[in-house]
Amino acid sequence: MSTAGVPANRFMTIAEVAEALRVSRMTVYRLVNSHAIHAVRFGRSYRVPESAVESYIEHSAVDEAGQNPSKASGNA
Repeated sequence: MSTAGVPANRFMTIAEVAEALRVSRMTVYRLVNSHAIHAVRFGRSYRVPESAVESYIEHSAVDEAGQNPSKASGNA
Protein backbone atom coordinates (compact mmCIF):
# COMPACT_ATOMS: atom_id res chain seq x y z
CA MET A 1 0.00 0.00 0.00
CA SER A 2 1.08 3.53 -0.58
CA THR A 3 1.29 6.10 2.18
CA ALA A 4 -2.20 7.44 1.43
CA GLY A 5 -3.82 4.06 2.10
CA VAL A 6 -4.59 3.52 -1.57
CA PRO A 7 -3.34 0.25 -3.09
CA ALA A 8 -0.34 0.64 -5.37
CA ASN A 9 -2.15 -1.57 -7.89
CA ARG A 10 -3.11 0.01 -11.21
CA PHE A 11 -6.79 -0.10 -12.15
CA MET A 12 -7.88 -0.68 -15.73
CA THR A 13 -11.13 0.18 -17.48
CA ILE A 14 -13.23 -2.51 -19.14
CA ALA A 15 -12.04 -1.24 -22.53
CA GLU A 16 -8.39 -1.49 -21.45
CA VAL A 17 -8.89 -5.06 -20.21
CA ALA A 18 -10.63 -5.99 -23.47
CA GLU A 19 -7.76 -4.55 -25.47
CA ALA A 20 -5.14 -6.29 -23.32
CA LEU A 21 -6.90 -9.68 -23.65
CA ARG A 22 -7.87 -9.03 -27.29
CA VAL A 23 -11.54 -9.78 -26.62
CA SER A 24 -14.70 -7.68 -26.79
CA ARG A 25 -15.87 -5.45 -23.95
CA MET A 26 -18.96 -7.67 -23.62
CA THR A 27 -16.69 -10.66 -22.96
CA VAL A 28 -14.98 -8.71 -20.17
CA TYR A 29 -18.36 -7.77 -18.68
CA ARG A 30 -19.32 -11.47 -18.73
CA LEU A 31 -16.06 -12.40 -16.98
CA VAL A 32 -16.69 -9.74 -14.33
CA ASN A 33 -20.33 -10.77 -13.80
CA SER A 34 -19.38 -14.45 -13.52
CA HIS A 35 -16.66 -13.52 -11.00
CA ALA A 36 -13.91 -14.93 -13.21
CA ILE A 37 -12.18 -11.55 -12.99
CA HIS A 38 -12.37 -9.44 -9.84
CA ALA A 39 -13.57 -5.87 -10.41
CA VAL A 40 -14.50 -2.87 -8.30
CA ARG A 41 -17.55 -0.82 -9.10
CA PHE A 42 -17.28 2.97 -8.98
CA GLY A 43 -20.71 4.48 -9.56
CA ARG A 44 -21.94 2.97 -12.81
CA SER A 45 -18.56 1.82 -14.11
CA TYR A 46 -16.14 -0.97 -13.27
CA ARG A 47 -12.41 -0.85 -12.68
CA VAL A 48 -10.33 -4.01 -12.81
CA PRO A 49 -7.09 -4.30 -10.84
CA GLU A 50 -4.16 -5.14 -13.10
CA SER A 51 -3.32 -8.02 -10.74
CA ALA A 52 -6.79 -9.52 -11.34
CA VAL A 53 -6.14 -9.63 -15.08
CA GLU A 54 -2.73 -11.25 -14.51
CA SER A 55 -4.30 -13.79 -12.14
CA TYR A 56 -7.04 -14.62 -14.67
CA ILE A 57 -4.42 -15.22 -17.36
CA GLU A 58 -2.37 -17.48 -15.06
CA HIS A 59 -5.40 -19.55 -14.03
CA SER A 60 -6.72 -19.80 -17.58
CA ALA A 61 -3.45 -20.89 -19.16
CA VAL A 62 -3.40 -24.32 -20.80
CA ASP A 63 -0.53 -26.79 -20.89
CA GLU A 64 0.84 -28.43 -24.04
CA ALA A 65 -1.87 -31.12 -23.96
CA GLY A 66 -4.53 -28.40 -24.08
CA GLN A 67 -5.73 -28.85 -20.52
CA ASN A 68 -5.79 -26.39 -17.65
CA PRO A 69 -2.79 -27.46 -15.47
CA SER A 70 -4.67 -26.87 -12.20
CA LYS A 71 -7.49 -29.19 -13.32
CA ALA A 72 -5.32 -31.72 -15.15
CA SER A 73 -3.57 -32.96 -12.01
CA GLY A 74 -6.80 -34.47 -10.62
CA ASN A 75 -7.67 -36.40 -13.79
CA ALA A 76 -5.92 -39.76 -13.56
